[in-house]
Amino acid sequence: MDELELLKKHWQSDTVEEKQLSSKDLYPMLWKKSSSIVKTLFYISIAELIFWVAITFLPKLSTSYREQVESTHINETLLTTLTIISFVVILLFIYLLYKAYKSISVTDNAKKLMESILSTRKVIKYYVGYNLVMAFVSMILGSYYATQTDPKVAELMTKSDTSGKLLVAGLIIVITVIFVGLIWLFYKLLYGILMKRLNRNYKELKKLEV
Repeated sequence: MDELELLKKHWQSDTVEEKQLSSKDLYPMLWKKSSSIVKTLFYISIAELIFWVAITFLPKLSTSYREQVESTHINETLLTTLTIISFVVILLFIYLLYKAYKSISVTDNAKKLMESILSTRKVIKYYVGYNLVMAFVSMILGSYYATQTDPKVAELMTKSDTSGKLLVAGLIIVITVIFVGLIWLFYKLLYGILMKRLNRNYKELKKLEV
């Protein structure tokens, strides 16, 4: 059991006067932990940006990759637009997390700290939600272009009857759902643990405000 947990148990058993005194000791610990969590989230977002930049641009250095893209006649304008939007969102996410971290770092007020924690939680939820939507849209668009531009897939769809086409559509939907689910699980593991800790700190701060 860490020092914060011991202090919390002691604080809960104190009288009103003692609680007022103990809260002065409890608040700096909650502030320090919250600041550390948001800072970690910020570093994770930087690492994620580097990761997406690498997997987006490194393959383009390969001649075989460029030839494959050209052979499938993918709408490069749409692909470039989606890529730019994704990077803009990630950069905005990084900025908002950095802003939240700076806000937590300089505040000495429990109410403002609670507001910063709430703001951070909203940013994370919106960001994860956006990425799940983008993953779904990307899979649907990718599947559509595959059926329209890939010669082998297009030939298969042409030869298939209605039930065959429905089977392919159902398979695409299942694969899309699994793909989006894996991404959700990834973010759940990546951000979920830290968000739970941040949420615990918020609840403890709320008790101090009572």
